Amino acid sequence: MRDRDVIHIRDPIHGTLPVSLREIKVIDHPVFQRLRNIKQLGFADLSFPGATHTRYSHSLGAMHVATRIFDRVFAHTELPARVHERFRQAVRLAMLFHDVGHAPLSHTTEMLMPPVGELGLGVFAGTDVSRRATHEDYTLKIVLDSSLSELVTRLFDDEGIIPSDIAEIIAGSLSAHASGRFRHGGVDYAPVLRQIVSSECDADRMDYLQRDSFFSGVNYGKFDADWLIDNVCPVVRDGGCYLAIKSRAIFSFEDFLLSRYHMFATVYLHHTPVIFEKMLARYFQEAQGEFMLPADVEKYAQLDDMDLWVTLRRSKNQWARRIVERRAYMMLDERHVGAPTASGNAELHLELADRLSERGVDHIVTRSRSILSKYFSKASSSAGHKTPIFVVTGSDETVPLEEFTPLYARYETPALLSRVFIEPEKREDARQVLQSVVQERRARAEPTVPLAEA
Repeated sequence: MRDRDVIHIRDPIHGTLPVSLREIKVIDHPVFQRLRNIKQLGFADLSFPGATHTRYSHSLGAMHVATRIFDRVFAHTELPARVHERFRQAVRLAMLFHDVGHAPLSHTTEMLMPPVGELGLGVFAGTDVSRRATHEDYTLKIVLDSSLSELVTRLFDDEGIIPSDIAEIIAGSLSAHASGRFRHGGVDYAPVLRQIVSSECDADRMDYLQRDSFFSGVNYGKFDADWLIDNVCPVVRDGGCYLAIKSRAIFSFEDFLLSRYHMFATVYLHHTPVIFEKMLARYFQEAQGEFMLPADVEKYAQLDDMDLWVTLRRSKNQWARRIVERRAYMMLDERHVGAPTASGNAELHLELADRLSERGVDHIVTRSRSILSKYFSKASSSAGHKTPIFVVTGSDETVPLEEFTPLYARYETPALLSRVFIEPEKREDARQVLQSVVQERRARAEPTVPLAEA
């Protein structure tokens, strides 16, 4: 590719991002430009003031990382130049578009999405069309059937790329999406292309962990990305090509895995964005119809964070006023639940909630769950959703990733946090109730493990 065919975008995380002129045309499309006004971390900037970065910058950065992973993996394969370039361009577009369906404030407003059957996704909707749609469903609809998909068809048809190719990579490993269009020489390369976009070692989290930690001002999301990317490679099993990591980089991978776990504990599940999301949910329940997410993707793509904030500012609803004026419910108590040493904490919060109600103190109880992996959990394995990633040892032996590292066994039990929030105007009453409940439970010798008490 000639220099004059490339535009270089400056990025605070990865430096210079080379983007082709054709890619710039889809980036400039209004559906993608909308991501400039979708904050990556929703309400998190209320606790971390620098965390105002957007899905737009993340998508560009993730495309760059996906390209680095692709180039490293496919340096070990012998594909004809045209096939290689088609696969590479499809991965770049899939990574660029992977978040294009996010609603205002990212995950925060997904509770307003309609049943997925209303989107008209066909096979990509799955078997349960009555389930609530997700941002992934909107992403697939935009990629498959929108003004943006029409532009992609016009720009990349000569490379043999059609919108369903991009959707197939984004959608993941469901067999219903397998078209066979990523087969060559008797090998199906679709698994590794999907894994670059979404897997235990994907470009998505390689970008967002570094980006979110940088803008949040914390150190937890940092890991040796260069070494990890330098040590990815392909493994062919049963006619399919899969992602693998060389064993010499396993410590970098484990650090990467723990980085996400710690970012959830410190940033993503911080009590401030958690309570603002809950207050927003109460607003949606009480003021139904004031803000809606349409099934029509062209209308959906006209909504961003600004539209939601304008609606909240105009609303007379009490929860909208609290959000706009930053008068959040305060955290009264926070405890670990689920662990053997914290067996009484869940019951404590149930009792506390009942007593607060009796005292006339409005409250909100939240449960936040942090897991080490969504790809190698018991649920994903039993449901058959696991796409294998391998570790290649020094003797060229291939071992399934989850068997090579002890982290999965060590963090098998999810970290669960239970929190009780109360209206700050009644904090003294609430504290008295909390003190009374704790004292009574201690008197009954029921163990509790306090994490923090307001």
